Formats: sequence, structure tokens, C-alpha cells
Amino acid sequence: MRMRVRINVGAALAPLIILATLSSSGCGYALAGRGAFLPDYIKTIGIPAFANRTTVFNLETVVTQKVRGEFIGRGKFKILPQSTEVDAVLTGDILSATLTPVSFSTQQLASRYALTVAARIELRDVRENKVLWENPSLFFRQEYEPQTGRIGNPQDVSAFFGQDANALERMSTDFARTIVSSILEAF
Repeated sequence: MRMRVRINVGAALAPLIILATLSSSGCGYALAGRGAFLPDYIKTIGIPAFANRTTVFNLETVVTQKVRGEFIGRGKFKILPQSTEVDAVLTGDILSATLTPVSFSTQQLASRYALTVAARIELRDVRENKVLWENPSLFFRQEYEPQTGRIGNPQDVSAFFGQDANALERMSTDFARTIVSSILEAF
């Protein structure tokens, strides 16, 4: 004689799931972007204009404004445009901006470009005079389709931004998010 036993797996696992959830509530995880990585006394961050070592006009202004805006959007710090009378200073050098075709049309014309921006970024604690976060070779790469179809010289990043004004805006927004997230989330 065979006996059949049916076990409801969901009912058997439910107490284990509840127990695991309750026991993990104090495990040390926190919401990303809360800025817990920085010392508590850092309340004011100075972000002077980044240096622009590229041929792209106004790149440093747009990127600096976007980084300031991203920090302000996080709501935890007072952001000032100077490097004095602050608790920490974020400095940046935009080292290069290159444009490379990555996709081609059936006529063998570039239809999609990869924009790569290299920068050196440093966040320094003014009180302790020590580096809190740095990335001496931060690379940001984003792909774009030019809105006007084809650009004249695919090596000329300025021409690309001149024909697609929104590309600079999109790139600088994404670049700022990358920097601020890296700093605040200690990646």
C-alpha cells in the first residue's frame, strides 16, 4: 500500500522567508545615494569650474553645472562654486573628448558614434587636507545617433556637438550622474 503525501511548498517556505526578512533588517545595507560614505562634518562642497583640456568649446561649463545640479538634486549638501570656505572641494580636469563611428549605414556612412570623455576628478576634505575620493582616469562612454544624419568630420567632437546640441546636454547629464553616484555611493 502506497501513501501519498502532498506538501505545500509555498506554505512550508513562508515561515523561512519571514524569518530571513526579519533577521536581515539590521544587516548594514542602506539606500544608495544617501552620502553615508563622506564624513558627517562635510556639509558644504565647493565645485569650482572644471578645467577643459579639450578643443570642445564650453564643455567644462556645461559639465560643471551638471555636476553641481546633480549634487544639489541629492539634497544633502550645500553646493558652492568656490574652493574656499567649504568643507570639501571637488575639482575636475576634462582631459579629452573623442568621437568614434560605431555603426554604419548601408552606404557605409557612420550612423552612430561613441563619444568618450576622459577626466580626472578629485574630492578633497579641506579640514583634514586629504583626498576622500578620486579617479585620475575616469572614462565615460556613451553612444549617440546624430540628429542631422551625417557630420562633416567624424573626428571633430565640436562639429558633432554643433550639429546635435542635445548630445552635449545628454552626455554631461550622464557624466555628472556617474561622478556623483561614484562619490556618494563609494564605488
